[in-house]
Amino acid sequence: MAKLPEQLKTISSECEFKLKEKGSSFISISKPIETEEEAAIFLTSLKKKYYDATHHCYSYQLVDGSFKYSDDGEPNGTAGKRIFNAQTHFGLTNLITVVIRYYGGVKLGVGPLGKAYYDSAYQNLESSKTEEKILHAQIEIEYDFEFSNLIHHLISKYGLIIQNHLYEPKPVLICLIRYSILDQFSSELSLSSNNKVSVQRTETLSYRTK
Repeated sequence: MAKLPEQLKTISSECEFKLKEKGSSFISISKPIETEEEAAIFLTSLKKKYYDATHHCYSYQLVDGSFKYSDDGEPNGTAGKRIFNAQTHFGLTNLITVVIRYYGGVKLGVGPLGKAYYDSAYQNLESSKTEEKILHAQIEIEYDFEFSNLIHHLISKYGLIIQNHLYEPKPVLICLIRYSILDQFSSELSLSSNNKVSVQRTETLSYRTK
């Protein structure tokens, strides 16, 4: 897996924009996603909802650098790539944009067609609410009860998010911490406890809103 950036910018929620060009209707719908599977499920749901549409063109981008786009039968380069360019213009990742076209009986030509797909995606994303998310790592803190006050003090100081608290055979706190301060937190906890508190990082990484 490629190294993940410390933060990303994406849309906050599903959004929609409609555009008409020479009789053709373009419906641009964007949704935040985290995986290719989510993108595929969303695309399938729209194809079912707009089953009578002429084309279902799309582009999705994920924070790990993976992406995919499709012209879905439109002339090469007029749809998927244009939608992708609109997403890139705003620096957005972890989202899918689907532009559904109902053909209106008048051929637009390659240039105007590409512009219509770009404009519908662009105006949809321009009007959407965006948010920045920070990369977090999941850690497990195993400790003896005598260090409870110290641990909770450092959890508060570094802004950790407690996900679970286990008690057997020793207390274990499962937390999320900003990836960029993980080493600093671990070092201070180790120093303050004379290396008697264990911090283990799991394989789970996630993005959370600032």
